[in-house]
Amino acid sequence: MSPAGQSCAVLLMSMLMLPAFCFLQAVEKLVQGAESGCHTEKERQIVLNCSRLLTRILPYIFEDPDWRGFFWSTVPGAGRGGGDEDDENARPLAESLLLAVADLLFCPDFTVQSHRRSTVDTAEDVHSIDSCEYIWEAGVGFAHSPQPNYIHDLNRTELLKLLLTCFSEAMYLPPSSDSSNTNPWVQFFCSTENRHALPLFTSLLNVVCAYDPVGYGIPYNHLLFSDYREPLVEEAAQVLIVTLDYDSSTSSSPTVDGTTTGTAMDDVDPPGPDNLFVNYLSRIHREEDFQFILKGVARLLSNPLVQTYLPNSAKKIQFHQELLVLFWKLCDFNKKFLFFVLKSSDVLDILVPILYFLNDARADQSRVGLMHIGVFILLLLSGERNFGVRLNKPYSVRVPMDIPVFTGTHADLLIIVFHKIITSGHQRLQPLFDCLLTIIVNVSPYLKSLSMVAANKLLHLLEAFSTTWFLFSAVQNHHLVFFLLEVFNNIIQYQFDGNSNLVYAVIRKRNVFHQLANLPTDSQSIQKGLQRKKKSPEPISRTNSQDGASMEGSRPAAPAEPGTLKTSLVATPGIDKLTEKSQVSEDGTMRSLEPESSQPLPEGNLPSAASDGEPWSGEVSHPQRDRRRLSSASSSGQWTPTPDWVMSWKSKLPLQTIMRLLQVLVPQVEKICIDKGLTDESEILKFLQHGTLVGLLPVPHPILIRKYQANSGTAMWFRTYMWGVIYLRNVDPPIWYDTDVKLFEIQRV
Repeated sequence: MSPAGQSCAVLLMSMLMLPAFCFLQAVEKLVQGAESGCHTEKERQIVLNCSRLLTRILPYIFEDPDWRGFFWSTVPGAGRGGGDEDDENARPLAESLLLAVADLLFCPDFTVQSHRRSTVDTAEDVHSIDSCEYIWEAGVGFAHSPQPNYIHDLNRTELLKLLLTCFSEAMYLPPSSDSSNTNPWVQFFCSTENRHALPLFTSLLNVVCAYDPVGYGIPYNHLLFSDYREPLVEEAAQVLIVTLDYDSSTSSSPTVDGTTTGTAMDDVDPPGPDNLFVNYLSRIHREEDFQFILKGVARLLSNPLVQTYLPNSAKKIQFHQELLVLFWKLCDFNKKFLFFVLKSSDVLDILVPILYFLNDARADQSRVGLMHIGVFILLLLSGERNFGVRLNKPYSVRVPMDIPVFTGTHADLLIIVFHKIITSGHQRLQPLFDCLLTIIVNVSPYLKSLSMVAANKLLHLLEAFSTTWFLFSAVQNHHLVFFLLEVFNNIIQYQFDGNSNLVYAVIRKRNVFHQLANLPTDSQSIQKGLQRKKKSPEPISRTNSQDGASMEGSRPAAPAEPGTLKTSLVATPGIDKLTEKSQVSEDGTMRSLEPESSQPLPEGNLPSAASDGEPWSGEVSHPQRDRRRLSSASSSGQWTPTPDWVMSWKSKLPLQTIMRLLQVLVPQVEKICIDKGLTDESEILKFLQHGTLVGLLPVPHPILIRKYQANSGTAMWFRTYMWGVIYLRNVDPPIWYDTDVKLFEIQRV
């Protein structure tokens, strides 16, 4: 080889080895800093500079598959037991880095307040201190609140950002439903190898739940003073949800059912997964700890809803999506926490912000992930009886949402917001329709008094979903009608007294139920229903003069700004995979039923809807495209509606209870209207309020609750959603921007 060629080869090798050299040097400096305790300002600055360097170069190393094994290669002399050891027992680079960061997060006078006045000669030894005494904030398992120190907050934030970057190797692997595909960085950091696991978990949780962005409530304080705690809280929340990324559907442990004993945090031999963060979370059991967590999460979720007389005078946080994931993990891994949440009306402090976020994001395609996480949380909560009971509390705190003004309960708010999502959301929300209606079905047996506005919304949905075109256009569209009929049956059978508004709405729209009972099943009618362009159904008449008005201070949901980034999500399982049926017995206990086999709901088979308050024709946004899809499906031998198929589910429509109600009450209402010359519906409502159907209706059917069940599909969805949120929340300044991410796709709206 010529001298010039040799020089080029040397230069090329040097360029290839540069990232490795930088990485090795930076890790070595961090390890040295952790060993020495960072007693001097120079050492602390070196550690911070190395942390920033690693945070910048790690994503570029992760995106190259050939370099990923480099982190788990060994460093000579860095043995697991310390001292001089053979290279075979040397500790991998990744482990050395993670342990150094863990030590530095509890380094006196660097990231925590020293307990004694120290000098360089008498400084505390990092390896001899009990880091449980240096937990960052009072809360779960720790009563002492350290003196705030903004320098410590800044240093913690830098180290947590590095930690999050280390965990982000998962971004550069394609999505996989294989539950054994764990993140080795998280797996090691949350193992017994990390002696700071418990104090670090407690510190992260307490810092998040204790944070109050409003503080003393001084107007515009966030514009006058820098808040060094907020960046730390954001990083803590992100690190916390990543370390809690654990597929509980494959675990025989960790959660307790609210009646099991032996869940103390100080168990000698704790059950549960190898992930200590999940283990610790599942074993929190004190009510004061639950109250601290719930109040903190509710306070932060409600922060964007705060209304003040002075515009923009209160600080608004932006990390509500991370909080929703954290709340999901809390409920999923610790059933005692879930029961505590549902035990009091405090659950409504979580419900109202979620409904606000759902309503606000419904028209923004860049926030479809937020819609999913909100609906998943409500599906989980709705599987418990107490949630339905709590919804009967009157809704008095007015949150600015562009929904009709109403006087009623939190159940009315939930139904009205869900109706708004279905009728004015974008097409990508269509797979959520099953979940939305399942939530209403789960709570319906416990709803004591629906407002007229909410009752009309339910009838409007039934009217839209029961059109022949919609019923015949996809193989499982009729399931939505079954859900709505089950809602009506539950309320009529179990909460007839007090629901005169719903009964009146059913009587007024009785033609919808008669059309369902007389649904044509012959081939000619099926084809006619598919091919003709439907006329819009008759609009639901307003029974409340304020029904068309929106709440004061509200604004309609705005689409994403041009150029907004969004990340793709994996598909979510069908409702049959998301839930399992449980039957409520007379004593209030639940008995699981055998799952029924059903096909998943095809995406894109549900119609987009008109704006709220307008009749919904059931047309999709691209009717020609969908008609071509239907015709091509028929010609290619794929699914097409047949008379036998229609008969197979029409015969099972649960119309007996409603038809019996109409048979009894319609003649009575018509008679009283003729006899008394009534034209005012308030008189009819008064008559219905004092009516009874005892002994006239069929025997009450058992209450069926569809409870969320953990599965690998949703675990994978949460992983992609979580990392997508973290990616987008770290674009300015960028960490992973413009690298070759494989877990999801980045698109511009």
